[in-house]
Amino acid sequence: METALRALAGDTRSRSEAVRYALLRTYREMLLEQAAADAERLRNDPDDQAEMLAIQRYMGVAE
Repeated sequence: METALRALAGDTRSRSEAVRYALLRTYREMLLEQAAADAERLRNDPDDQAEMLAIQRYMGVAE
């Protein structure tokens, strides 16, 4: 942990800034993973596909 913390802090960040950076970076990665899982689930959901098509038709971007 100390090695990672020193590497993240480098010469310009405090230890607190390095921890905040790591937490936010990890949280962002977690959100992106969840979004990808949600997209995959919705892509395979026939009800969601029908709803997206209905919205596209309403907006005039699909036939």
